[in-house]
Parts: sequence; C-alpha cells; structure tokens
Amino acid sequence: MHQLLQKNNPVALTALAGMGGIGKTELALQYAISQLNLGHYLGGLCWLRVKGQELAAQIIEFARTKLALALPDGLDEDQQVSYIWGQWPAGKVLIIFDDVMDLETIEPYLPPSDPRYKVLITTRQNLGLSVNPLSITELNDTSALFLLRTLVGAKRIDPQLDDAQALCRWVGNLPLGLELVGRYLANKPDWSLHKLIKRLESKRLDAKALTERESGMTAQFGVAAALELSWVELSETEEELACFLGMFAVAPIPWTLVESCLSEQDPDDLEDTRDKGLIARNLLKRVDQGTYQLHQIVQEYFRIQLHQRPDQGESLKAAYCRGMVVAAQEIDYSLTTEVIAQMTAKIPHLEELINQRIDSLNDGELTWPYVGISRFYEGQGNYGLALPWRQKCLEQTRQRLGSEHPDVARSLNNLAFLYDEQGRYTEAEPLYVQALEMQKKLLGSEHPDVARSLNNLAALYDNQGRYTEAKPLYVQALEMRQKLLGSEHSDVALSLNNLALLYKKQGRYSEAEPLYVQALEMSQKLLGSEHPLVATSLNNLAVLYKNQGRYSEAEPLYVQALEMRQKLLGSEHPSVATSLNNLAFLYYEQGRYTEAEPLYVQALEMSQKLLGSEHPDVARSLNNLAFLYDNQGRYEEAISDFQQALSIAEVALGPEHPTTLVIRNNLESLL
Repeated sequence: MHQLLQKNNPVALTALAGMGGIGKTELALQYAISQLNLGHYLGGLCWLRVKGQELAAQIIEFARTKLALALPDGLDEDQQVSYIWGQWPAGKVLIIFDDVMDLETIEPYLPPSDPRYKVLITTRQNLGLSVNPLSITELNDTSALFLLRTLVGAKRIDPQLDDAQALCRWVGNLPLGLELVGRYLANKPDWSLHKLIKRLESKRLDAKALTERESGMTAQFGVAAALELSWVELSETEEELACFLGMFAVAPIPWTLVESCLSEQDPDDLEDTRDKGLIARNLLKRVDQGTYQLHQIVQEYFRIQLHQRPDQGESLKAAYCRGMVVAAQEIDYSLTTEVIAQMTAKIPHLEELINQRIDSLNDGELTWPYVGISRFYEGQGNYGLALPWRQKCLEQTRQRLGSEHPDVARSLNNLAFLYDEQGRYTEAEPLYVQALEMQKKLLGSEHPDVARSLNNLAALYDNQGRYTEAKPLYVQALEMRQKLLGSEHSDVALSLNNLALLYKKQGRYSEAEPLYVQALEMSQKLLGSEHPLVATSLNNLAVLYKNQGRYSEAEPLYVQALEMRQKLLGSEHPSVATSLNNLAFLYYEQGRYTEAEPLYVQALEMSQKLLGSEHPDVARSLNNLAFLYDNQGRYEEAISDFQQALSIAEVALGPEHPTTLVIRNNLESLL
C-alpha cells in the first residue's frame, strides 16, 4: 500500500508513497519525531507543504523565524533559497516535502548535493524509474494490533482479542483506517468491538468510524474521502478498469484472468491503463510476476464507484461473468499438479463470483462456477472441500430453473458422483436414478448426458458388487457413446475401461483384456502418453495381468502408472494410494514381503488422510496389510486389521458385498 522510494540523485532523496490519505503524513511525522529524539538531525527539521503552497516563501519564512538568518538585500526568491541552503547551521538536516505530485515541482527548491541534507517526500504518485522503490506495505497483524491498543487501551482490547484482530482485518491493517476506528472506539467507551464490526459491515465505507475525523489527527479526511483524492485523477478508461477489478476477491489476481475477461481490449493498452493509472497512484499492487492485488478498502471503494454507474457497470459485470465462466470451464477432472498450480489462484475469484455476482450470470452460465470449484477439489481427492459446492449448485439450479431442467439433472448426477467417490453408495443411488430419469424425459433416450448417467449408475452397481445390474448399463452407455461421439473419443475409452473392469471382477479375463488394450491405445492417441486417464488404463491392465499370474508383464505397468500419477497428480492423491496398494499386492503375491509392507502402510495412511477412516478403500488397504501380516506369522496385528476392515466394509458396502465377504472369511480363518 505504501512505498518507500529512494531517487538516484546527488541529494539523499526518499519518498513515502501511497494512495491519498492512507496515513503517509502521519508516518512521516512519526519518523521525523523519532529521529529528532534520537539526535540524528542536529541541524534541524524543516516541514514544507507542497500542494497549493509557495515553497520558496515557506523556506524563506522558516529561515527567518527558525534559523534567525538575515537575508541580503537585492536577491530574488530563488537566490534567497540558494543562500539559505548555504548558510544552514551545521549538522545533519531533514527536509520534508509533504504531498508531492511530481518531482519537477520541488526540484528547484531541493538542497545542494551535500551528504548532510536528507530529503523525505510524501506522495500519492509513482515518481518513475529514477526512483528506487523500497516497499512499505500495510501494517502486519502484530503492528496493527499494537496500534489499536495504543489508541483504545490494552485493558479494553485484550479481553476482546478475537474481535480486535477481526477489526484490524476489516480495515485491512490500513494505518488510516486503524486510526479512525481506534479514535472512534476511544470516544465510545460503552461499545464492544463486536458492535463496531457489525456497524462497519452494515454501513461499509459510510460508517462514521471511517468518515469522522477526530482532533489531533494529521489526516484531513476519512477513508472514502481520502481515496477520492486519487480517484479524481483517473481517466475514464482508468476508472473503468478500477471498477472492473473491484469485482474480484481480495486475493492475488492473475493478470491473464483479467485479459481473458476483457478480451476485446488490446493487451498493451490494458497494461498501460493498469500501470500508469492504478499502480502509479498506488491503488493496485503488484505482488508477483503477472499477479496483482487490491487492498480490501480500495476494493470496497471501487465497488461503490461501480454501483454508481449502472449502465456502464452492467457491461463490465457481463464481461467479468463471461471471463470467469470460461475460467471455470477450463477445470476438468483430470487435474495435474501443473494445472492445479495454474488454477489455484483463480479459485478465490470464482468463489467471490458465487458469493457476490451469482445473480449476474445467465441461466446457461449458472452452474459453471460451482462445477469448476468442485472439480478443482475433486481432482485432488479433496472430496470434503468439493461437497458443499456440489450441494450449493443443486440448490441454486433448482431455485432458479425449477425442479426439472437439464442442469438440475446434471447437478444431481454430479452430487451422486461425489457421494460415489466417498463410498456413500446409499446416498448416491437415488440421485443417479433421479438424474437418469429426468435426462431421458427432457433430452430423449439417446443423449451424451444420458450415456454419462448410465455409465455412472453402472459404476455404482459395480462398486456395490451388483454386477448383473451393472453390465447392461455399461454396454448401453458404450454403444450410445460410440453412436453419438464416434468410435474414438475419451468417453468411449472410459466406457471400454469400465466394462473391462467389470469383466475382470467376474473373472472373464479373455473378454476384459482386449477392451483394456483398446482403451489404453485410444487414451494414448487422444490424450498423449502422459495423462491421468492413461495412467488409469495402465494400472487396470496391470491388475488384469497380475490376476492372470503374468507378473513380469504386470510390474512395469504398475510402476509406470505409479510414477505417472505421482508426477501428474502429486505425491498425495487417492489414485497414487491405489497404485501403491496394487504394486504392494503384486510384491506380496511374489513373496516379496519386505518390499510390499512399506507400500501397503503408505497406501493405507494416504487413504485414511484423503478419504477418511470409513471409506471402502481404507477397508481394502487394511485387509491387504492384514493378509501380509498373517503370512508373516504376525497374527495379532493381522486380526486387529481384519476386524477394523470388516467393521468399515459392513457399514460402507453392506454385509453381503463381495469385498465384505472376503474380509469376513479372512478374519474367520484366523480365529
């Protein structure tokens, strides 16, 4: 928010910069007083007000009254100023130029090139490349709380520490904001901090605590009026960009996101507007390469300005919504660590869109912000974080579009899919069925959405061990996708893979293998040699080879799938846990127990962390580890893990699920 700037100039020249009224004068004054108290400027201090003042007259008056200098006759003002600098008493001198608009204004009045003269400037401007910036941001949390204690008193602040910290955050640790609310509280001894926060939330920048200036303050304005000083200097184009940026969250803004929203504008012109208009006036801060951020007080002020221009504001809102929807659409289920890194910075702004601008989206755009955020978390295996967005999406679509609409059906399907991934099968099934019936009614019996719902419902039955119910749905989904999407499509590859998986579970290996191979080759052709779906195909084909006892063929595929998943998805992901478990199982069947155990343990711990302790995958991992302990003669450990696995499986899968029956049989064989 503030910048400390040092100019490459023979004079020791430093500038304290920031937007209008944030407290630069107060900071400069406090610095000057502290330096005088420390005895650093024995030659004295001269404070010069620049805006609307005659600098030469101020310097001459100071010399006559404070330095008692007698000026020679016959000198004009410029000559008198030069004479004064030459006759200044010995010792280091601090000269402060307050509220400088440009260097040209003060250059004729700067002291000579002498190390004893130090010049401090306060400014609302970026003084250009000739000045080296030393950043001074808003106060940190500790300093902000200290300032609030100073203004209000520790006896009042410390018992309300949580609210005090919230109050500091509300004004963004801005010195002027803290001074205003602190002095306001000091005059309201019966008010709690919580009451003031509620008043600020309801009144925003119009709250008296942010508008009324108390006696003794160096600031001449409240927060909104202070920001107005910088706002009035903006051009119309700069004002438009400011209003547009005000719609984003108080979080780092990737500039590529701004450019995609304002795609009709020339990128170079947009950068010039940003740099010369907003950054130069310290209304926008560069936080990293290609990343910028607003202070939350500035964001609030920009939103007020947006609200005051309804016609132009609607076009800005439409551009913002279009760009954010495109950003959400770019997030799919096959997230790699590289894509996650690119998308992470966009998530707070998608959340802000939902929280603040959801009514500005048209019906066709409505679901996308929810879908994008939930896919972002689901793709990382963070199902708990994804769930509320899936639920909100269903609620919002029903509210706006009615109980029967294609987007409502998709929202039902998506929520069911998430429950399925969490092992919450009894909750998923009725939603899948409802979505499928609604899509057939609204879209016809042959539609890609219908195929997707058929596939997902079949996968649920598959997970529940209901193979005879799953197969016809898998076949129907595959045939529909081949007809509607063509013989080579990623969704067709997914259907081939799922049908092969079912055949493998039924022991129909000769039917499963060609489907697995076809799915793998299609995925590699369509998606490239390194993609999460390719890793899944490699893993599944390896499982088939392992079940057939073709260990030498299975191992390299397992290793390749594991390495690909670790590279693309990160070291902690449910799919990585699956690969670790499967490779450990292979080692176990080969009698390589010392290699299998650490992989089993790692897979179990990862599944528990990512999926929760009651997930079916946790039951499977416990069963596999127990089986290893059993074969090593570690019976007590085996029994404990079998019992825990059975307890989870009976609840998550049901007492008659094939996995539950296997675990129960394993436990009974040891008892």
